[in-house]
Amino acid sequence: MPGTPENTKKENERELNFWESLYFPELFKGLGYSFNKIANEPTYTFEYPEEQWYPPDSYRGRPVLVEEEGRPRCVSCNLCARVCPPLAISMQSEEVKNVKEREPDWFEINMLRCIYCGFCEEVCPEEAIVMSKEYDLTFQSRDEAIFDLQDLLRPTEQLQDRLEYLDQYKNRQFGQQWEFKKENNLHSVKDQGFLDWLAAEGMDELETTHTRDDRMATDGEQDWGSKRHDPPPKPHAAE
Repeated sequence: MPGTPENTKKENERELNFWESLYFPELFKGLGYSFNKIANEPTYTFEYPEEQWYPPDSYRGRPVLVEEEGRPRCVSCNLCARVCPPLAISMQSEEVKNVKEREPDWFEINMLRCIYCGFCEEVCPEEAIVMSKEYDLTFQSRDEAIFDLQDLLRPTEQLQDRLEYLDQYKNRQFGQQWEFKKENNLHSVKDQGFLDWLAAEGMDELETTHTRDDRMATDGEQDWGSKRHDPPPKPHAAE
């Protein structure tokens, strides 16, 4: 059986008159307050697309690749593809005859999968992939949402504000602990001018760092501590 309705009215509760019971006065009060704000308050909206919002340097828009001297800065280490949570990045490497030794043969990002987390930017050792300020992306088909290498490349001049922000953001974390020395990283391509200066000074091995005759840790007689013994044999279980 349905429940019995209970009157929860209190003894000292005020009685509503006829107009108050229709709720029209409160409705018109709310509309009047809204119209007052429309007429007297300043406008905060943009007349999009004629007016567009310019994001700050910390904004994470769609990821793009940094282009230097007509070539991608990327060294094809595949870290961005490995760290991407939705597996939106894919690439194929190729060998090149310069200090980088490798470049991406093709590079694709599926923007329908990208979640703009910025992990690819965080792990990139060369700051070759950064989050841009582009946010208005539209596609007519799924194929248009897959950006290839030519769609992703952006000149360094267009990304200078983001690169300067990353330089301050990243260096603030470890710069107080030790001073970074450029000569400790011969494979870095972030400072191509510095590498060219080293090569001009006579360090020709920079062009072929992978063929240098470095001393291996196993060369010569090495003392690895006490003599190693095989573990004692384990008894077999009774059949």
